[in-house]
Parts: sequence; structure tokens; C-alpha cells
Amino acid sequence: MSFDFTDDSPPSSVRDVCVVALGGTLTVGVGDPKSQGWVTRVMARTTAEDLRLTSYNLAVVGDTSSQVLHRCGTEAVDRWAGHADRRLVVSLGFEDAREGVSIARHRLNLANALDMAAGNGIEGFVVGPAPTGDVRLDDTLQRYAEAQLDVCDRRDVTFVECLEPLRRHDQWLTDVASGDGLPGQAGYGLIAWLVLNSGWRTFMGVAG
Repeated sequence: MSFDFTDDSPPSSVRDVCVVALGGTLTVGVGDPKSQGWVTRVMARTTAEDLRLTSYNLAVVGDTSSQVLHRCGTEAVDRWAGHADRRLVVSLGFEDAREGVSIARHRLNLANALDMAAGNGIEGFVVGPAPTGDVRLDDTLQRYAEAQLDVCDRRDVTFVECLEPLRRHDQWLTDVASGDGLPGQAGYGLIAWLVLNSGWRTFMGVAG
């Protein structure tokens, strides 16, 4: 019996990038009949000859910002281990709004997650909450989105605005109307498009 001990580490000319995504229901992709959500769609479009990409979607349905912060310091650390270039993608808001998490606590949890990552040389990227079709809930989500934008601006972290572009988008509204406030295949495609066209390629160092 023989064993292959070939070194599978990427050549020095190849960027070894590991991306960890954290969030809740929307980050998981609940409601997408193709089970892709926006994260898988975005990762599939993140290609370059010099890029060796490893991605982990560690989102969990129902996770609030407090749980995301916890995973950032536990599960995410194990996935980043051994990779030269590490990135964090965070998407929050929906669960915090449903659970009544205060804006102050929401801000603090996001800030701590980004600061924890930055302190370990990990670059962050934040995708804001998406509208649900419920006007009152969406108004609440707007306040979370504004808080997220401020946190990101203070840290020079890219923030993707999803609420305003999608609140009056016909296809999005059709999706969430039939999905209990969650998008379907087309809706997740719209979020992916916003991410890809709102700084993602610069964040990942890939051509447009």
C-alpha cells in the first residue's frame, strides 16, 4: 500500500483566501428552491486565475447578532486556521428586529465582531438587511441598517445597502409576498447582484 504525501498547498503565486459568512435566515438562504441563497451565488462568481478560494457559510437560522459574535470567535476561527488570507462576511438585522434587540446592542455586537476579526488580520464585509414587505418591520430594519452603516464607516468596512434598492422592486416584492417575508430564487439573485456590484470584487481582489 502506498500513500500520496504530495503537498497540496497552493503555489506562492496563488492567493489562498478563506471566506467565512455569518448571519441568520437570509444568509442561510431559506426559501430558495435551488438551495443556493445569495452566498453560494456570490462565491460562484468569485473567480480569478490567481485565487484559490475556500468558503464556509456558517449562518444559522434564527441567529441574532449576539450569536453571530459568538460564532466569530469560535467556529469561524477553526475554518480560518491554516489559510494565509482570511475574510469575514456578516449579514445581520432580520433576527434582531424580530427579537427586539436594541439598536445599541446590535451596533456593539457588529462592532465587536468586526474589531475581533480586524485584530487578527481578517478583513470584514457587511451585507445589510433586506426588506420583508412588512412596512413596520422594514422601517425597523432601516434603523438597524443605518447603525450598521455607521459602524462600517468608522472602520472603513464595505457595507452593502439592500433595503432601499429592494423596497420598491417588483420582483422582490412578489417573492417576499409569497415567502412569509423571505425571498425565493429571484430574490436571492437580486441580493447576490447587489453584493457583487457593491464592492465585493474589490474586497476579494478579482476582476469585474
